Amino acid sequence: MAARPPHQIRLDESEMPTRWYNVLHDLPTPPPPVLHPGTGQPIGPEDLAPLFPLELIAQEVSTEQYVDIPEEVQDVYRLWRPSPLFRAYRLEKALGTPARIYYKYEGVSPAGSHKPNTAVPQAYYNAKAGIKRLSTETGAGQWGTALAFACAQFDLACEVWQVRASFDQKPYRRMMIETFGGTVHPSPSELTAAGRAILAADPTSSGSLGIAISEAVEVAAQDPTTNYALGSVLNHVLMHQTIIGEEALLQLAKVGETPDLLVGCTGGGSNFGGLAFPFLRERWAGRMNPQVLAVEPEACPSLTQGTYAYDFGDTAGMTPLMKMHTLGHDFIPDPIHSGGLRYHGMSPLISHLYETGELSAVAKPQTECFAAGVLFARTEGIVPAPEPTHALASVVEEALRCKETGEEKVILTALCGHGHLDLPAYDAYLHGRVVDHGWESADLQASVAKALTKLPQLA
Repeated sequence: MAARPPHQIRLDESEMPTRWYNVLHDLPTPPPPVLHPGTGQPIGPEDLAPLFPLELIAQEVSTEQYVDIPEEVQDVYRLWRPSPLFRAYRLEKALGTPARIYYKYEGVSPAGSHKPNTAVPQAYYNAKAGIKRLSTETGAGQWGTALAFACAQFDLACEVWQVRASFDQKPYRRMMIETFGGTVHPSPSELTAAGRAILAADPTSSGSLGIAISEAVEVAAQDPTTNYALGSVLNHVLMHQTIIGEEALLQLAKVGETPDLLVGCTGGGSNFGGLAFPFLRERWAGRMNPQVLAVEPEACPSLTQGTYAYDFGDTAGMTPLMKMHTLGHDFIPDPIHSGGLRYHGMSPLISHLYETGELSAVAKPQTECFAAGVLFARTEGIVPAPEPTHALASVVEEALRCKETGEEKVILTALCGHGHLDLPAYDAYLHGRVVDHGWESADLQASVAKALTKLPQLA
């Protein structure tokens, strides 16, 4: 009788990938350019220089297939990478499915999520450029935690604007950010013109990632020693995250598996892109043919109910214009517990791949996601963050479909973080206090149309 494949598939430290993968090199069709809001023309490096160091700008616009990971970044990565890949035997048994389920677990990082994969190189390149402080936004707090940790590695100050809803729901994230040396403000705040404008209109605003981005960008733009760092959406951020998918490819090869279906949660797109992009490369090269599924919250359904259009990445209209699936830059989602998925837009790269049919998307309600998260915790022993429970809900759904059909499908998902600091959300679910939020498509389309009328007219 053949031995059962291991529950945990690990790589040696020496097997950690030393290059990031740039999906721009292999896209079947190029994505639309990012535009300057004043001229309507594609932005150049000089337009981004007030916010980002030149090496990150070069990565943002690069079409090279691979970018070498600096040794200084690799050295920090080795604190937790390579991260483990698990076969979810106990979840499979509980579901009675013939499907084989694997999950790439990023909760082993110092921040408890995938976010340090880009926070560390961003801090490194900024420190190398002589920057003294980074400002940023955060939703649930994983990105703020990751950037505070990364800044501590390279002697940078870190200032974080956290969405008010998550600031109130998740006080331990603030404490963790402060422990790593960061400073945290609830957003909207009285510290910026963008925040004051929102509070003047709505003193009880629960905030949004778009508002928090406006505040962080405003602070960075006013101080030559401060740069802005973004935890998702942009090309270089998704590229840094591809170490997830590159490791997963190596790990699955160790047990002779290729996935039939990849599933990831999507807010801005970095975790999803980090897992999916290397597998899309393999599909385009004819080496495998996985389906790719993005899962988002019904309360913030940018892919499934948003409009594909040029829009600002922030509420105040301080960023360049990006062609993306958007709910409108002034959209404020309901204060659901998946704070990391409460963003009005989707990464331009993910949006482009969705538009060209390279991936599909679904939206899930909170209660279904928490049910999947609880099942996962009780079988696999890891309490997931609320964000990846969206992917788990679709994994469970597909595994049960395989049970009905008898299909032995291989499913791979990204468990992008643990939920140890999100336990009040689980408490709310377990005691019946979680409410599902959804939108009528007509209402969202009207809201987006109204927001887009505020954009500068493009030629």
